[in-house]
Formats: sequence, C-alpha cells, structure tokens
Amino acid sequence: MRWPGAAVTIHSANPVYSQGDKVMAEEKGSSGFSWFLAGLGLGALIGVLYAPKAGKETREELLSSAREGTEFLKQKSRDAVDQVGDLVDRGKTQVNDYVGRSKEYVERGRAQWDEFVNQGKQFVGDQTGRVSAAVDAGRQAYTSSSTTNNQES
Repeated sequence: MRWPGAAVTIHSANPVYSQGDKVMAEEKGSSGFSWFLAGLGLGALIGVLYAPKAGKETREELLSSAREGTEFLKQKSRDAVDQVGDLVDRGKTQVNDYVGRSKEYVERGRAQWDEFVNQGKQFVGDQTGRVSAAVDAGRQAYTSSSTTNNQES
C-alpha cells in the first residue's frame, strides 16, 4: 500500500524505505523502547504536577467559585438596573423638554392666531366704516341729484 507523498511503502510488517530515507531511531542509534520510557516518564511528571486536589478541597473551591460567580452576577444586575434607571430618567427629561417646547409653540401659535383674527376684525371694521360712508355719500348724491332734477322739471 502506498500513500501519496509518503516516503515509505508498506507491503508487509517490514517497511521498505525509498531513496535512502531513514527512520529517526535508526539515525540516532536509539531503540523505540527508550522513546517509550521517555514518554512514560514525561507523562508521569505531568500527572504529578497536575494531580487533582483532595475531594474536600475541590468541593470548597467549587463552592467558592460558585459564590464568586453569584456575587458577580448580582453586581452586574445592579449595574444594569442602575443604567436602565439612568436611561429612563434621561428619557423622561427629554420627553418633558419636548412637551414644554410643544406647549410654547402652541401658545405662540394661538397668540399669532388671535393677533391675525384681531387684525382681520379691525380691517373688516375699517372697511365697513368706509363702505357705510360711501353708501351714505351715494345716497346724499342721489338725493341731491334727484332734488335737483325735480326742481328743474
């Protein structure tokens, strides 16, 4: 059997090396058993360094971590509540500002409307006086012209 890019072709239990490739163990003159022992020793060293604590210590550490996590979540919840409260207060302030401005604009609009209505009333009153004066002048002119015409006839 041969894999692409592999330097070794396996036909049986004995590997056949191509183009002078050699296995690392053969280059250094050491056996596979010595590598096994080195790995075993390294594994034992790591196992001793990272050995678990006693059951009671582990439970206490887990409880301590759980308490710390609970306190952290409580603090974050308080912070979130404070932030939401601040946002609500700012929102209320802005809404009150907008309502105040709206009331000012409405009052200003009403004042302008009242002013326009009063100006319109004054204009109509002035025009009514002029029209009345013109009608009276027309009556007098008619009356005087009809009396003049009646006297001539």
